[in-house]
Amino acid sequence: MKTVTRSTCCYCGVGCGVLVEAEDGRITGIAGDPDHPANFGRLCTKGRSLPLTVQSMTGRVLHPEIRTARGAKREAADWTSALDLVAQRFAQVIEQHGPDAVAFYISGQLLTEDYYVFNKLAKGLVKTNNIDTNSRLCMSSAVTGYKKAFGADGPPTCYEDLELAQTVLFAGSNMAYAHPVLFRRLEEAKAANPDVRWIVVDPRRTDMAAMADLHLAIQPGTDVALFNGMLHHLIWEGLLDRAYIDAHTVGFDALKALVREYPPRVAADICGIEEHALMQAAEWFGASPAALSLYCMGLNQSSHGTDKNLALINLHLAARQLGKPGAGPFSLTGQPNAMGGREVGGMATMLAAHRDIGNAEHRAELEALWGVSGLSDRPGLPAVEMFEAVRNGKIKAVWIACTNPVHSMPDIARVREALARAEFVVVQEAFAQTDTVPYADVLLPAASWGEKSGTVTNSERRISRVQAAVDAPGEAKPDWWIVNEVARRIEARLSSMSTLFPFDSPQAVFDEHRALTVGRDLDIGGLSYATLEAQGPQQWPFAAGAAHGQARRYADGTFATGDGRARFHATPYLPVAESVDARYPFRLVTGRLRDQWHGMSRTGRVGALFAHAPEPALTMHRTDAARRGLKDGDLVTVASRRGALVLPLQVSDDVASGTVFAPMHWNGQFLNSGGINETTVPAVDPHSAQPELKHAAVRVQAADLPWRLVAARRGGDALALQAAVQPLLRERRYASVRIEPDADGNEMLIVSAADLRAPAEWLNRLHDALGLPHGEDLLEYRDARRGHEKRVAWRDNMIDGFMLAGGTNGAAALIDRLREAAPWSGPRHAVFVDGKRPPRDKVICNCKQVTQSQITAKIAEGADLAELKSTLGCGSVCGSCVPEIRRLYESVPAAAAH
Repeated sequence: MKTVTRSTCCYCGVGCGVLVEAEDGRITGIAGDPDHPANFGRLCTKGRSLPLTVQSMTGRVLHPEIRTARGAKREAADWTSALDLVAQRFAQVIEQHGPDAVAFYISGQLLTEDYYVFNKLAKGLVKTNNIDTNSRLCMSSAVTGYKKAFGADGPPTCYEDLELAQTVLFAGSNMAYAHPVLFRRLEEAKAANPDVRWIVVDPRRTDMAAMADLHLAIQPGTDVALFNGMLHHLIWEGLLDRAYIDAHTVGFDALKALVREYPPRVAADICGIEEHALMQAAEWFGASPAALSLYCMGLNQSSHGTDKNLALINLHLAARQLGKPGAGPFSLTGQPNAMGGREVGGMATMLAAHRDIGNAEHRAELEALWGVSGLSDRPGLPAVEMFEAVRNGKIKAVWIACTNPVHSMPDIARVREALARAEFVVVQEAFAQTDTVPYADVLLPAASWGEKSGTVTNSERRISRVQAAVDAPGEAKPDWWIVNEVARRIEARLSSMSTLFPFDSPQAVFDEHRALTVGRDLDIGGLSYATLEAQGPQQWPFAAGAAHGQARRYADGTFATGDGRARFHATPYLPVAESVDARYPFRLVTGRLRDQWHGMSRTGRVGALFAHAPEPALTMHRTDAARRGLKDGDLVTVASRRGALVLPLQVSDDVASGTVFAPMHWNGQFLNSGGINETTVPAVDPHSAQPELKHAAVRVQAADLPWRLVAARRGGDALALQAAVQPLLRERRYASVRIEPDADGNEMLIVSAADLRAPAEWLNRLHDALGLPHGEDLLEYRDARRGHEKRVAWRDNMIDGFMLAGGTNGAAALIDRLREAAPWSGPRHAVFVDGKRPPRDKVICNCKQVTQSQITAKIAEGADLAELKSTLGCGSVCGSCVPEIRRLYESVPAAAAH
């Protein structure tokens, strides 16, 4: 039976509505929901591929697993045994060492209902505030900025403002990659009104920066100096709303005194940009009828992220660029439910419904609502401090759910050390191959997207339903259910009260959460599952009796502070936590790629999503590369004071000299190392406790690894092959693995490696892990003098796999043969001389698999964008490739007229 279920995408914070198609218990397709106000039917490449992430059960956690001793292998267990053990061990630690000896580390990808039960378990039952979330890594500086300036969390803006803004300031946001569906709306608004101005603040020349009217390529970490310099210019040019400042704000005089120290010339020198560019940005912003800022991790992931947020908000308050259509400071959420998690208080520094831990009145309110006493008045440990406390033994037991801290935290060597030392580790996860799973003493199988129900809140405060389209596989359960069951067991041991956990459905959890919000800034007393299903997604606040939610906040100039006035904050510029020096002369910045998401535990299951960027790379300016004798494709070692890894080099003018860039996605599933967070700094913002993941001082040098390998296998189960190969990657100084589709729609696994040399025994283990045959279906060639070895596997007169070791000439041709899935003609031994093909060029459009050379050839013929869409199909489906296509026009002389 075919079904269509209305739900929400599980990737970024845009919160796109989706229609999920299923048949016979299997998700078979997806479409954008044309009625959802976040996306109106649009989906990006990642969203369009969601069904492919859950169709295979390979790599899923399908039943509970328990190990009885460190170093032992986990064994399958039933749910009762697993739940009993988790409850028993947590209760023992609490009884012996106190409630703060346990901790919970959860995720902005959990549903609001999941978050709520976790938070109630930690704070209401255990009485510890040691519950934090990976939202600490992405949103806590934005939250702190909103609270300090406006008195409450939550952006004052909405998505409609994207179409209504006359000036758009992008700061620390590569929105074209990270929030592509929203970026489509901005592109269309600018196309309809070319007078709309874009200002992009980014150290890199991204595709979005290339489209900007003004690109401010500041030195990494100098955003506060930029915004202070802009404000200085606004003040002395009279581009302020003094009446608004006097009537609705506090603290302007102190701020004015500070920014006297940041005249445009001084600020521009700090930032490394031209003075006139800074002044132009200030004038466009201040004089605009409606100025909107859009910002993300580039501001937040900093040891001064709160100050960056506040300095930007200062501009909005001073020029009265908020509380009206098209204007306001709009923090873009990185995860699908980071905001929902904050609503229920699922962080170490807050209580439910935006209540504060340090506020006795708030604690008393929550105690009355929950029917408990003695809520802790001590803030819990935020993420970086939490894992350090695990490492030094203060925290004995930790429960990790729906996140992968062994990849995503800074300085991950310390996180690995922490989990290895912990007395008891619980991991609640849907996917079995993440870097954190090996540390689990108990592994609990969680339902994934498409298999569970609840709600999420997107970047514009809009709550949407998430609904299961199929049953969860194996014995996997919804996250709220798992936590609820453990909580009841701990409760039976620690408390004599009636249960705090009577929940029998996610709706019951939502109803209790809703009751806690009544009278608060996020009041959703008028919302219910029935309302959301009948009227569609709604923004908060949505109080009882309301007909709809509130699109914009603070339109009347009244803020959520005690006196109703917004706060200016004097924010001096402070340098990054780790400066470059002679030993570590490069500024490393990190970021996202277009078709991958977070740690790739989901997107890494889809071969087509590797087409745009098959491997990680370190991007370096061509001048810096030339000085070091490096060229595009060379392997380099990137080292900081904490760790190092080897990556291929990408030479580009998109980064400034002295700066290098690496994507944040790759980890131990796909590399021989944990990824770029081997090198990052654990320094945190003093107000938000968010770590400085966006900057580290590194050195870069050639990795002299003459022995190279490329191997591939078509057919079979590519995810199973990846799991088999994964342990072998760690034995080489460089290794990466990826999945690619072939012409028949099957997927193949491709392995690359480099080292000084590799023993024959390792090659044989890789051969077996790839499932390559022996005997007559294997053609082998060895050159002992040069140390080269070639193996090609055959099946039904087709190349089924290969391994080239020592030298890799011909690898591109063999990969093409596998990709084409075509019969081989001629003698088999001729395969060894079929090596003259260049590697396939870059895929620009993933939806239609259109390559760069195809697009540039059409551009050279004079084709405009509309013709490219109609003839090649690129940009005609999700549109995520359009910014990159536009940029290709710069490089083709015949395209100047377009």
